[in-house]
Amino acid sequence: QVQLVESGGGSVQAGGSLRLSCAASRSIFNINVMGWYRQAPGEQRELAASITSGGNTYYKDSMKGRFTISRDNPKNTVYLQMNNLKPADSAVYYCYAQDRHGANVYTYWGQGTQVTVSS
Repeated sequence: QVQLVESGGGSVQAGGSLRLSCAASRSIFNINVMGWYRQAPGEQRELAASITSGGNTYYKDSMKGRFTISRDNPKNTVYLQMNNLKPADSAVYYCYAQDRHGANVYTYWGQGTQVTVSS
């Protein structure tokens, strides 16, 4: 099992930047996938970005070129650097970890951190 704690959310103006952090309670070295979902009011939760244990990354199209996901294994932390933020990026951002053991897949979630972008 792993507990995830997000930090770094807040309020910024359009064009600004924020860096979200997700600290895990244990080593993330062998965790297959870590990443960030986001959920705006009245919307479904959507995958924003993810990174595998091998360093492969995925970004939702609208975030490519603006967001960068990274993982620091010695610090057991995953980051989401968000630049050139837009009001449409306003949402609660949730960190997740997907751990696979044989045929079993375990998914863990953080409590979420609010990001608000004003125009």
